[in-house]
Amino acid sequence: MAYANALSAYKQTKVTTAGQGQLIIMLYDEAVKQLDRSLELLKQYSKSKKDPGKIEDIAKALLKTQEIITELQVSLDFEQGGDIAKHLFSLYSWFNQEIVESNISKDVQRVADIRTMLVDLRTAWGEAILKAAASDEAGIRSQNGVNIAG
Repeated sequence: MAYANALSAYKQTKVTTAGQGQLIIMLYDEAVKQLDRSLELLKQYSKSKKDPGKIEDIAKALLKTQEIITELQVSLDFEQGGDIAKHLFSLYSWFNQEIVESNISKDVQRVADIRTMLVDLRTAWGEAILKAAASDEAGIRSQNGVNIAG
C-alpha cells in the first residue's frame, strides 16, 4: 500500500512540475500506451472466439485514449498555432471518430493506424520541444555572454 502511495505521489509531482511541452509528450505517451493495451486486448478477443469479457476492457482502453486526444484538442492555441492548430484539431477529431468506429467494429488495423500516427506526432512534438529549448538556451547564453568589445 505504501508503494502505491509513493508511486502516485511521484506521478503527481512529475505532472505538476512538467513544462507545457513535457505535458504534451506525457499525454502522447499515455495515449500510445492505452492503444497498445487495446491492441493487445483486441488480438486476444479475436483469438478467443469473441470472448465478451474482453469487450469492456477494450472499450475502457479506447475511451481513455479518446479522453487524452480530447485533452490535446482542447489545449490547442489557435491564436499562436494558426493553421497548424487547425490541422491538429481536425486530425484529433478524426482520431476520435476512428476510435469510435474501431471500438464498434473491433478493427485491429484501424487502432494500429491511429497508434502509428500518434507515435509520429509524438516524435514531431519531441523534436520541436528540443529545438525550442536549444533556441531558448542559445538566447540566454548570448544575453549572458562576456562582452569582449569592452
